[in-house]
Amino acid sequence: MIVRALLPTLLLLAVAAEGAQHDAMLLTDFTDAVDPGWYVVNDDVMGGRSSGDFRIEDGVLHFAGRTNTNGGGFSSIRSRPALPSLAGRGAIVLRARGDGRRYVFRLESDDGVAYWADFEPPAGEWSTVHVPFADFRPRFRGRWLASPALDPARIVALGLMCYDGRDGPFRLEVQRISAE
Repeated sequence: MIVRALLPTLLLLAVAAEGAQHDAMLLTDFTDAVDPGWYVVNDDVMGGRSSGDFRIEDGVLHFAGRTNTNGGGFSSIRSRPALPSLAGRGAIVLRARGDGRRYVFRLESDDGVAYWADFEPPAGEWSTVHVPFADFRPRFRGRWLASPALDPARIVALGLMCYDGRDGPFRLEVQRISAE
């Protein structure tokens, strides 16, 4: 009896969830068809000793390396500035598998300001990770800035970083990145 009473509500929730999935804008699924042109930036640009790189294989981005906090402590990959407008969107959504470490999603605006937000995908299992635009804060060379809040319409590039203050190996796998 309770299930029958809840059935219309559950059906509406399923339809709403399906609609939300269709509202997502695919930014990359790591195929040749959608490639935002990734490149590596590690802390060696400032004398650090971390290493990291990526490869794309069978539609999965494999971002891996080793951080060393003696002289920087970060490894990152970034896309070239060539995204469609994200105006009206509220979050970045990743399908990712982590290793137990915390990562940073980095967005760059058209005025060159970088905005960072932390995320922690579960270790060893694929999951959908939502990173709301409201969580992103402006940062430059490791320092927080007093810049205005992130405007999704001004986002031009993406980035992923391992920068959690820990030494050692890291591995993050990503199947796709969307905005919703």
